[in-house]
Amino acid sequence: MSWTEEKVAKLKELWGKGNTASEIANIIGGISRNAVIGKAHRLNLSAKIKTRTATSNQDFESSIENKKIKSRKGRRNKFRSLIIEKNFEPENPKQLEELDENSCKWPIGHPDEKDFYFCGRSSLKDFSYCKLHLLYAYQPKGKKEDSSDKEEVPEFIEKKIRSA
Repeated sequence: MSWTEEKVAKLKELWGKGNTASEIANIIGGISRNAVIGKAHRLNLSAKIKTRTATSNQDFESSIENKKIKSRKGRRNKFRSLIIEKNFEPENPKQLEELDENSCKWPIGHPDEKDFYFCGRSSLKDFSYCKLHLLYAYQPKGKKEDSSDKEEVPEFIEKKIRSA
């Protein structure tokens, strides 16, 4: 397939009107969409000026960005509310066989030890851990700490652990 002067003129005309490459290929006939795109590129025809799809893509991208911001705020607030609440239920030691869907599955001790057990408190919906152990397990995105640093347990949590 070779580009004749008539086909090139028709391409320029249709491209200028904002037709898609597929539409131009169908109108001219005997050429593919990719051939139209390649020829338009070689002719240095300007990129499509804001068409309906380009505008909707911008709206789509901005809506995705807004959703990301909302989800980040929601996640932070969910865990912030856990930190404010300082009343944790007492520990309910359970063996592996005794665990169910609503039990905290935080291991206490080492599995090789005789007195190894799981926390057993009521776990939060959609999580495997109770409120206290969720605070230990959760690490906010982007705030990775050096693994050599020992985490300090807040005093109010330390008191709750001792009293439980």
